[in-house]
Amino acid sequence: MGKIIAVANQKGGVGKTTSAINLAASLAALEYRTLLVDADPQANATSGVGFDPKDIENSIYECMVDGINAQDIILNTNILPHLDLMPSHIDLVGAEVEMINLPNREEKMKDALRPLIDQYDFIIIDCSPSLGLITVNALTAAHSVIVPVQCEYFALEGLGKLLNTIKIIQSRLNTELEIEGILLTMYDVRLRLSNQVVEEVKLHFQQLVFDTIIPRNVKLSESPSFGIPVILHDAESKGSISYLNLAREIVEKNVEAGTPEATSDEAA
Repeated sequence: MGKIIAVANQKGGVGKTTSAINLAASLAALEYRTLLVDADPQANATSGVGFDPKDIENSIYECMVDGINAQDIILNTNILPHLDLMPSHIDLVGAEVEMINLPNREEKMKDALRPLIDQYDFIIIDCSPSLGLITVNALTAAHSVIVPVQCEYFALEGLGKLLNTIKIIQSRLNTELEIEGILLTMYDVRLRLSNQVVEEVKLHFQQLVFDTIIPRNVKLSESPSFGIPVILHDAESKGSISYLNLAREIVEKNVEAGTPEATSDEAA
């Protein structure tokens, strides 16, 4: 049985999509069967692994609104043997309006993804920068959530609101939901502010903060323009190494907890 992890923060520009793509790619590189779910209408995760969203015929939108079987829309990325994609499309913008009168509208993504959990070790959901119905669907479907936090002052301001939303979902929609961890991103060792944010987040959230911190890195910024994760763009870059370390940290945590079943020698 696999684990569904949402990558969520209602603030834009904190590294959600970068983290979702590169964490999924790193898990796949460690030979874990991984599905990247693009739940953002901007479809950046879809283009970030080499697909043109304009060419996508069926996406997560059709799964949630029209009830299409998720298995029928999954694409093999062909860039890493263990990495698949559930693509997005700009049509997802309208899903919140179209789903408003549907019964159990918060559970449409859960209905789509849960049948897949025996096929994958990890399912990583890239959420949109909002706390709307699509993100609520992602958090309802997930076993846990990773919260990327940019190492800047304003990134801390929205964190309380997101954590409050997570508590509401835990109490009303998904009692299984846990915080996988808070991920510090865009860290610049030269800036005093970056170090202050790291200290403050670790002081307040302690064990919830990942040991791995994602630095600002040119290769991380370049790789989406090539339609590949950073591990394929420059495997020796700081960004690539950091996301591999994050993947190992998550694997270690989940293997210790007994989920998911490891298929990789890395977990031995």
